[in-house]
Amino acid sequence: MFSLVTFLNNVIEPQSMCYVATANLDGETNLKIRQASLEVAGIIKEGQLVNLDGKIECEEPDRQFNNFVGTLYLRGKSPISVGPDQMLLRGTQLKNTQWIIGVVIYTGFETKLMQNSVKSPLKRSQVEKVTNMQILILLLLLFMISAVSCVGATIWNKMSNVLSDIWMLTPHGGITPHNHVFDILVFIILYHNLVPISLLLTLETVKFIQAQFINWDEDMYYEQNNLYAMARTSNLNEELGQVKYLFSDKTGTLTCNTMAFKKCTIAGIIYGRASFCEFNDPKLLENFEDGHPSSEYIKEFFTLLCVCHTVIPERCGNDILYHASSPDEAALVKGAKNLGFVFTTRTPYSVTIEVVRHLRLYCKGADTVIYERLSKDSLFVEDTLKHLEIFATEGLRTLCIAYTDLTETEYQDWLQEYKKASAISQNRIQRLEECYEIIEKEFLLLGATAIEDRLQANVPETISTLLKANIKIWVLTGDKQETAVNIGNTCKEIFIKTLSINHNCGDLGNLLGKENDLALIIDGETLKYALRFEIQKKFLDLALSCRAVLCCR
Repeated sequence: MFSLVTFLNNVIEPQSMCYVATANLDGETNLKIRQASLEVAGIIKEGQLVNLDGKIECEEPDRQFNNFVGTLYLRGKSPISVGPDQMLLRGTQLKNTQWIIGVVIYTGFETKLMQNSVKSPLKRSQVEKVTNMQILILLLLLFMISAVSCVGATIWNKMSNVLSDIWMLTPHGGITPHNHVFDILVFIILYHNLVPISLLLTLETVKFIQAQFINWDEDMYYEQNNLYAMARTSNLNEELGQVKYLFSDKTGTLTCNTMAFKKCTIAGIIYGRASFCEFNDPKLLENFEDGHPSSEYIKEFFTLLCVCHTVIPERCGNDILYHASSPDEAALVKGAKNLGFVFTTRTPYSVTIEVVRHLRLYCKGADTVIYERLSKDSLFVEDTLKHLEIFATEGLRTLCIAYTDLTETEYQDWLQEYKKASAISQNRIQRLEECYEIIEKEFLLLGATAIEDRLQANVPETISTLLKANIKIWVLTGDKQETAVNIGNTCKEIFIKTLSINHNCGDLGNLLGKENDLALIIDGETLKYALRFEIQKKFLDLALSCRAVLCCR
């Protein structure tokens, strides 16, 4: 088994792309896209594979699945950057692709899968640990008693030799030779009832029966998929009633991970209705078609949704199916398609849509990232921020949309820097980040999107039941703080702002470190401060004093 660099896949994908399933590595079920370097793919397509001559320089093996830095040097060619998008890791599965050509990079224990492999720990319950220790003590006691008895038997036999003239003390048949090993075995057999061997059998039988009751539990039956709970091991049954903390992320665990484009704000105007269907608001098309002052912003907004993503289109007759590693991006592209902005074709360096495109840099992301890169001339900043808060309080996932115009000179100068950064082997990721910072600035805000990711069935009731069972819940989410509040509205909340941890610890007083009917909500920026060495102990005490902890964007 090995990791390899992809050079070319089959002719069905003319852009030298292939699809891989990474569920064995990261648990994600959606397909990922890998794409060969076009310079190498072009050489192979021309039938020059036999004449391919060069070398690959890459980093030492490490554990990071999403990180790879390498450079391909071909004779007579410029250096070619090789990154994670060209890597097929051991443990992934090739999908929807008949064949590929590649070069092996890592083998055996150098592969990232083996670098991350650890010896599976032996799972034992607390009862089993205590029982094993007690049995070990009883075994030691058994050997001690047997040894003392053996010494006593030896003394007795010596006394028998001295008192051999007393008939009542002489063994039948006379005095036999003495064997200490035989004596110890005899006494172990005599005292073996001291060790409760049947106890282990009884425990295992009870655990097995408990596991069957879990499998038969109708309250844990999922009718939609005709699935019952399955106890894969009976070792930890008794631990289920001793769980104190539950750690979880939100997307895909508490939610269905099925995204639906519900609302948006463009040029300070909210579009979308509170309904169970996807985005539907005739007012948006009216404003776009009737020459409303915001019509140009609407056009740029949906042009960005069609362009700024990693979605791969697939034609099925007259229809287009979209494959995406991120369900958020697929929802936005489908939403734009329903409004007439259709994404049709992708190449490694361009995308094709059915609207006019200019030389512009489009960007979408979290408000905390986009807002710090906005130009002073950007409009609708305050209105959009208010709309983001409205969307967040409704439990919707939000993304800000922005763009900036580039001159041909600016773009070409940046492109040269990008190519240089892509070709180096040392600190490539850092150099690329610096390169992105050069161009990702002075954005003009267009608006924001709001996507719904519905909670799975009975999640609120389950969380409520867990809290009643005195199980503390810690959840990690990339949503805004308002969305986190919406999730944790079953408890009272306290809000932890930067530099206020000491203050909140003081407010709790003697209740610090004890269970309180409170929920701690902390954002990512504050968490970085809270994890500093001088403050992390107080933060831990504060978190342990709350019934729920939510870490948000």
